[in-house]
Amino acid sequence: MTTSTEFLAGVIEGFYGRTWSFETRLAYAGYLADAGLNTCIYCPKGDLYLRSRWQEDWPAAQWGELLQLSTAYRARGIHWGVGLSPVELYRNYGGPERARLRRKVERLGELGAPILAILFDDMPGDLDALATRQAEIVSDVCQWLPAARLLVCPTYYSFDPVLERHFGTMPRDYWPQLGRELPPRAEIFWTGNRVCSESIAVADIEQIVRQLARPVILWDNYPVNDGAVRSNFLYTSSLPGRSPGLRPLLSGHLCNPMNQGLLSLPALGGLAQLYGNGSLGSESLARILGPATWDRVCRDRHVFEHEGLSGLGEERCQALAAEYAGLPGPAALEVAQWLRGEYSFDPACLTQ
Repeated sequence: MTTSTEFLAGVIEGFYGRTWSFETRLAYAGYLADAGLNTCIYCPKGDLYLRSRWQEDWPAAQWGELLQLSTAYRARGIHWGVGLSPVELYRNYGGPERARLRRKVERLGELGAPILAILFDDMPGDLDALATRQAEIVSDVCQWLPAARLLVCPTYYSFDPVLERHFGTMPRDYWPQLGRELPPRAEIFWTGNRVCSESIAVADIEQIVRQLARPVILWDNYPVNDGAVRSNFLYTSSLPGRSPGLRPLLSGHLCNPMNQGLLSLPALGGLAQLYGNGSLGSESLARILGPATWDRVCRDRHVFEHEGLSGLGEERCQALAAEYAGLPGPAALEVAQWLRGEYSFDPACLTQ
């Protein structure tokens, strides 16, 4: 099990839309270990048994895959965990709801994972007692799974005004109240001043740490590209604009990767430089992605990040897709599929 003081650095698979393959998830145990990173949390929005159907058990085959992942990450010394989003449970948390949550949490405990995240993000927050209800739920989970390291994503996880536009006006004193009422061992996620922050400075995090009266764990929405705008781009530059001085204010730093799992590795190189004792440098990336694929990604990086699919235009996208499709390996296929529009954003994923 992790200790409450150990700094967590790695990935949180927390995006919408097309999910990673089991093979990619399994391979990430080795990638993270080699980079000197120590954490991976499984909570893709596309796994409905963590969200809209959270009260149900996974089918046997999918449950078997989760067990395999837990075993594989443990074998590589990586702290693996699961993020549960009990959708709007805080609106009605009585005896029957509490019993269903306990059953799910105890089922998750069977995975032997050292980390459990309770996620209240991307849900309506127009409830005066929001912080109190959420703290009550988390307190129960702490009792039911006392050995796990518990992480919490609040409904309002950034200063970004877009959250109130989508999820309602934040209750007064939500953050100070949440900081007071959550169990001391619960760690709180934060994305920075924006949902997708271009840069994160010490002063940015000091603001929320003062309100919560505890460190935060950074849920870094780079290089994630799951939205209507960001799905137009591939972000393969190393994690930018994160101050090395953040660490004393944080209990961890996890990056939310792209829908393209292998192509997320170049961005994670920046995280490895900040916290890792290994490498995700050019030599490692050429080995993982394939030398020819990595060479072409470096060649096309600027246009993929700044012009995107719309800037490239259909004819150029088709030509590049054919070029990448002719290269060996799954990383080249990820690029080709993105160029063909196979990762296009579907608004329906937000309501599942």
